[in-house]
Amino acid sequence: MALAAGPEKQVGKLVIRNIGLMLSGKLEAPILDADTIVAEDGRISAIGRASDCDTGGARITIDARGCAAAPGLIDSHVHPVFGDWTPRQNQLGWIDSMLNGGVTTMISAGEVHLPGRPRDIIGVKALAITAQRAYESFRPGGVKLLAGAPVLERGMVESDFAELAAAGVKLLGEVGLGTVKAGDEAKRMVAWARKYGIQSTIHTGGPSVPGSGYIDADTVLEADADIIGHINGGHTALSLAQIRCLCEGCARAIEIVHNGNELAALTALRFARELGQLERVILGTDSPAGSGVQPLGILRLIAMLSSLGDTPAELVFACATGNTARIRNLDCGILEPGRAADIVLMDRAQHSSGTDLLDSVRKGDLPGIGMVIIDGIVRCGRSRNTPPAERVPEIQP
Repeated sequence: MALAAGPEKQVGKLVIRNIGLMLSGKLEAPILDADTIVAEDGRISAIGRASDCDTGGARITIDARGCAAAPGLIDSHVHPVFGDWTPRQNQLGWIDSMLNGGVTTMISAGEVHLPGRPRDIIGVKALAITAQRAYESFRPGGVKLLAGAPVLERGMVESDFAELAAAGVKLLGEVGLGTVKAGDEAKRMVAWARKYGIQSTIHTGGPSVPGSGYIDADTVLEADADIIGHINGGHTALSLAQIRCLCEGCARAIEIVHNGNELAALTALRFARELGQLERVILGTDSPAGSGVQPLGILRLIAMLSSLGDTPAELVFACATGNTARIRNLDCGILEPGRAADIVLMDRAQHSSGTDLLDSVRKGDLPGIGMVIIDGIVRCGRSRNTPPAERVPEIQP
């Protein structure tokens, strides 16, 4: 299967039929009573039973053969540099490999691994604008990567954020990875960013790379960033008491990552459930990192949180899709008309002890991915990274 390198508009109709299970991405209604998806020009136009959908005139028809359909997974926390290469692990093709793990959208938490990363304010802004422009024009494997996330450095003033926003920058890199680490200083800059429509994430826990620092619960609460980045640490987590303080002390998004403390991840999920605020939970990998690149990181996180966190798999899938889309203001992540046609077709892995896909994930097994679709375009067939699925969808001639 050829992989597209940049954004492109797909013209025509796509029909996916014979879907065995449809996960909506919505916590309030995670499973849809439907077996057919119709997309036109890259956006979902209809979802329902085949008899109720206009499936005629399709450019491509896919027989799901009983597989499950879910929104494309969203990785809320990555650290790209340029292209599909990461100097952190000197690895090529890591984004395309994530595509084979069902990830269709990634969000930068800062391009901090660039060798010689500029620390002066002019350089910080230049790097952010360059990264934003580069990934807007280049999609490895078709994956949408929202990049251009400047790291806060001392001396930045309000006009810097106005300039960044005017240039198209919509994200801040992790607060705490630069020289701004104090809560009061971070709060002032986060407020400037918010004023100009730039969403912020704050580092949480112990330092992860040279130059980052320890950010405790009091600092996170004072800074009041939009997203509590890797609440379970990247890698070293705060104490469980501080994590509870964060869950109870604000209404900001709770980001759980693969490359963090697993006990802290499960505890944060439990606190969110006890508070009746599962809608705050979003998932990321925090990769590339010292522990490497995890192409199946989001799937592994879903399986862990469901199996060990005593949470139905369909709800954890919603945390990895619809929750992130809502908090990140994205047009994907939910299967409903009007949304981008970013869809993953998957099934229970061969020889899993689970009775079906959701039961197998609840038992800790990863699903097998049979096809990934982005903006109505088939970007990959059977995944080279997941275990083989029992059933695999087919494109009809």
